[in-house]
Amino acid sequence: MAAGETQIYAKVSNKLKGRSTTSLLDPLLSMGFPAHTALKALAATGRKTAAEASDWLHCHCNDPSLDDPIPQEYALFLCPTGPLLDKLQEFWRESRRQCAKNRAHEVFPHITLCDFFTCEDQKVECLYEALKRAGDRTLGAFPSAVPLVLHSSVSYLGFFVNDSPADIIQEFAVMFATEASILADCTVKPCTKQLHLTLAHKFYPHHQRTLEQLARAVHPGHGCQWTAALYSRDMRFVHYQTLKVRFQYKPQNMDELTLSPGDYIFVDPTQQEEISEGWVIGISQQTGCRGFLPENYTERASECDTWVKHRTYTFSVAPDLSSGKDGEASSRRNGDPQPPPMSRSISSLQSLQATIMRKSVLVVRHGERVDQIFGKSWLQQCSTSDGKYYRPDLNFPRSLPRRSRGIKDFENDPPLSSCGIFQSRMAGEALLGSGIRIISVFTSPALRCVQTAKHILEELKLEKKIKIRVEPGIFEWTKWETGKTTPTLMTLEELREADFNVSMDYRPAFPLPSLLPAEPYEDYLHRCAVSMEQIVSTRPQDVGVILVVGHGSALDSCTRPLLGLPPRDCTDFTQLVRKIPSLGMCFCEENKEEGKWELVNPPVKTLTHGSNSAFNWSNWIPGN
Repeated sequence: MAAGETQIYAKVSNKLKGRSTTSLLDPLLSMGFPAHTALKALAATGRKTAAEASDWLHCHCNDPSLDDPIPQEYALFLCPTGPLLDKLQEFWRESRRQCAKNRAHEVFPHITLCDFFTCEDQKVECLYEALKRAGDRTLGAFPSAVPLVLHSSVSYLGFFVNDSPADIIQEFAVMFATEASILADCTVKPCTKQLHLTLAHKFYPHHQRTLEQLARAVHPGHGCQWTAALYSRDMRFVHYQTLKVRFQYKPQNMDELTLSPGDYIFVDPTQQEEISEGWVIGISQQTGCRGFLPENYTERASECDTWVKHRTYTFSVAPDLSSGKDGEASSRRNGDPQPPPMSRSISSLQSLQATIMRKSVLVVRHGERVDQIFGKSWLQQCSTSDGKYYRPDLNFPRSLPRRSRGIKDFENDPPLSSCGIFQSRMAGEALLGSGIRIISVFTSPALRCVQTAKHILEELKLEKKIKIRVEPGIFEWTKWETGKTTPTLMTLEELREADFNVSMDYRPAFPLPSLLPAEPYEDYLHRCAVSMEQIVSTRPQDVGVILVVGHGSALDSCTRPLLGLPPRDCTDFTQLVRKIPSLGMCFCEENKEEGKWELVNPPVKTLTHGSNSAFNWSNWIPGN
């Protein structure tokens, strides 16, 4: 062991006077791990066991940052437990289901006691002692019940802690900060502002009333045991997006990342612009390695999912001032309330009945396009020298519809791949099983969108009953189209000749000739808003679902005008759209009682699958 490392080890041992650091560190040092990486592993795993730290070190053997002296960031939170937590978790679940995700869903229910601060790895256990000392001094004065007062505004909903209980809690935070400064040489900023437990933050204004109604079911009088919890996070990834791995993935190239279910991936949004569609570059929490990965193998995770809980200090148990119903709540699985199966079934039935009785708009992105898989030169791969189409790969469609100007016009108006057709049919089959009632269908004039609409209608058994209305106003932002002119799209006559049941009578908000190349962002948003206004007013008295098949951009540009939301910043819009998968959906319902539209859960689940690379059998023959 190096002399410098021996000094660090001795310093830690003397400072802690025989506490658990020695017992945790010794086994790691005996395995041959350097002291600085062993301490880093202990800090990263919450200093629970030497075995966990050893596993962490083995997983991070190829981590390029393993030797970097980057400490963890720590924060102290006051967290509710017991029946009150059950009710808060129920609010979390219902608010996300009814009003979509907001900033509060990124973190568990808590009251912040201090801002995040850094602490050197060899001094982390001093923070535990600081927590214990501050807790012991406050325990006798800690309020038997913490009064919570509901506060609501257009962008915030939560409970405020008032009066003397707030003063006592803040004194506890100050004591911890003082002790941490003395014992661990940390600069800790305790929370001296209004203490609060956030329920919702940065939500859509039209969701405020619904959130308030849900919040009233959370009575502050519910029994609660308050616990001060010390958490840490990796300071390098504070402004990154966090993805959770759902499926295993084995790299097919040297620059790709191995994915294991349950791992978390940190993704820097600023590094994704030049990456192929459907892929991201990220860093694994499990291994510290960096590489490319297929985004559809992951799902968005909450900010706190990667935090590590170190130590807790539990204060007194408050009497349960609530009604008998809360006993039922407390019997649920801790931290994850499970409503009875019958309630869930009734809720689903009521939700379906409400959908049937309301006018709704389902905006769907088209299926996988052939150039998405085979690149910009896809047409050269499947056409002969005399301009005839052939199928070089099973993921190319069986045939192409006839176009008056020949096969060349498909170059910038590509069809669905075979997988894209399959995706569209699966979505149609799922929509049929959901029981929703489609009353009309509108599509972008792009061939891939019209094809997607056709295959969905075929699975719904509606291909003969409902005509597809082609609306050029919801075509892709022309700035993203290649070339100095807008793509040559199929005419209604060509589509009808190719057996698409398109309406010849519909008068679009924007005819095809009105699409201009490289249009400004504001013009694109305007035509989408005007088009959607016409689409939803086409059959004003009918209730049911209007299906709109467009591009990934349509899920934002065609829904925000309905919801009464301002346009996104152009950069944010671009970052959002590139993450929308094939057959991604957004579902809007009209709330006539309140005179507004609301974003709700789509009637079917998302479709996730992996990639399948090309295979050349001749490469396996020796000598070739």
